[in-house]
Amino acid sequence: VLLVESGGGLVQAGASLRLSCAASGRIISYYAMGWFLQAPGKEREFVAGISWRASNTYYLDSVKGRLSISRDNAKNTVALQMTALKPEDTAMYSCGTKNTSPTDYVALARPGECDDWGQGTQVTDYS
Repeated sequence: VLLVESGGGLVQAGASLRLSCAASGRIISYYAMGWFLQAPGKEREFVAGISWRASNTYYLDSVKGRLSISRDNAKNTVALQMTALKPEDTAMYSCGTKNTSPTDYVALARPGECDDWGQGTQVTDYS
């Protein structure tokens, strides 16, 4: 699966951004999807995840209430709506996929489990 992220940018604290990850090469209907961030000098961190039917979601504690993950299986896309951005949100955001069973409605694409990764899109809070 080829993943291409978009939507990053340079923003001030409190702003909103909507990141998008478009998949091609395969239909992602049965793929769990996740968004990950990596700040300079730090390890990749699992920010948000969504199971293939959107029955299960995960959010990093520090982003709960501010970020929302969603997917459109018909369009082969997953989005991350970011609101009330903070300086500590500055990072490269990438999406990852994990092929799951059609009967597994809760599986998430956690770090170390992803089959494919995108190149990422940079989010910078310059406040």
